[in-house]
Amino acid sequence: SFILLAFPFGQHRVGRSQRRGGGGGAEKKKRYHRIQHGQCSYTFILPELDGCQAAGSTEQYGSARSRTSVVQRDSPTMDGDWPTQKLQHLENTMENNTQWLQKLESFVQKTLRRDVANIPSHVVHNQTAAMLEIGTNLLTHTAEQTRKLNVVEAKVLNHTSRIEIQLLENSLSTNKLEKELLLQTSEIGRLRDKNSRLENKVQKLESQQRGELEDMRQEKNRLQSVVRTQMSAIESLERQLRVASSNNTALQRQQALLMESVHTLINMVSATGTQPQAHARSDICQMWRDCADVYKAGHSVSGLYHIYIGNRTEPLQVYCDMETDGGGWTVFQRRFNGSVDFQRSWSEYRMGFGDVLGEHWLGNEALHHLTSQGQYSLRVELRDWEGNSAHSQYDRFTLGSERQQYRLYLRGYSGTAGRQSSLASHGTRFSTRDQDNDNCDHCKCALMLTGGWWFDACGFSNLNGIYYAIGHNIRKLNGIKWHHFRGPSYSLHSTAMMARPYDF
Repeated sequence: SFILLAFPFGQHRVGRSQRRGGGGGAEKKKRYHRIQHGQCSYTFILPELDGCQAAGSTEQYGSARSRTSVVQRDSPTMDGDWPTQKLQHLENTMENNTQWLQKLESFVQKTLRRDVANIPSHVVHNQTAAMLEIGTNLLTHTAEQTRKLNVVEAKVLNHTSRIEIQLLENSLSTNKLEKELLLQTSEIGRLRDKNSRLENKVQKLESQQRGELEDMRQEKNRLQSVVRTQMSAIESLERQLRVASSNNTALQRQQALLMESVHTLINMVSATGTQPQAHARSDICQMWRDCADVYKAGHSVSGLYHIYIGNRTEPLQVYCDMETDGGGWTVFQRRFNGSVDFQRSWSEYRMGFGDVLGEHWLGNEALHHLTSQGQYSLRVELRDWEGNSAHSQYDRFTLGSERQQYRLYLRGYSGTAGRQSSLASHGTRFSTRDQDNDNCDHCKCALMLTGGWWFDACGFSNLNGIYYAIGHNIRKLNGIKWHHFRGPSYSLHSTAMMARPYDF
């Protein structure tokens, strides 16, 4: 917009600009343009943009020839190449427009001075109006560009402020992360120190363990040497014991021959006339299968008899018990004085050992053939050191073959040696020190409890253990035991195991 003032010629000074007093003595610069035509002059006021006060601070852009532009800011300033270039471009545009207006004004003045006498007044007024309209359009365009420049500047400043705020927030986050990183670094250092201490402790423990293992290895070697020495001593003692047993066996054989002669004389005395000779001949000629046949043949005196078991062509000498529970019992195990060593091998228990009239084991092979001839019963006679007797009896008794490890099968228990059987009855296999057939996974019962027996899992009985004399028979787990008679650690005084046909 502009204000057109008309004054009489000569009343005002011809000039490009003048100062006008403002209220309160403040002065503002206004730009006046005047065109003289005859006695009249035309003066118009160009619009000026006053500076706006910011919130405590202002900035001026442009040179001395450009107008002042003050923009209110809502954030801290930030230098940048792009806003500066944009402002410079707009200021240059405004300066060019101003120069063009000045040139236009000088051209109009020259034209008017040349042709003022020849041009009618209405033409002059029309030209002046046209020029003013052009000037007005240029000034409007300049003002619009200035407004747009201010808007762009405000947007740039606001965007710059937001970026600065975001940068500050990022800086705070970065500082926080740096602090956390420092804390984690210190924690890692502390853990590293702790790990180093633990590694040192582990190394010390490993070295100590290696030393202990070395000591244990040396101790093991020493114990193995001691065991080897003891084993050699035991073998030497066993050889000596075998020699003594062989000597004792020879004496027992002589005693058995004498006893057989005595029994023969007794039988001869008990008979009449020529009957003793006939009876003696029948004892030699008849082939009894067991002691029950001997008893049925009229021999009711306990002693030595010859029987033929299975398919054997040679007779087997056995001891027959003709007194216990009606007689007819074939004895296959006897112990009463510890004169025979029962710590024997598998083959010795298979073939038998000892003296038939004294302590002996008839043999697993003979016992297998004996119980394979028919249905047999088993009777176990027991006596402790206090003179108490007891027995266990089984209605069915069978012993398997060597291929079956001489399995023991029993059924129908009764007796006075406990309410239940101390002998496993479910097919337990026979075991010796050199052939382990027990049901103990991590032990060898024949080595711990000694002797040969149906150990199962080192269970409740072992009548072939070590013979302990009175006073030394208490708390002996490897002695002659029958759990349900005198407990697991009482070694008995005497035992006998015998078989007889079930239907006797």
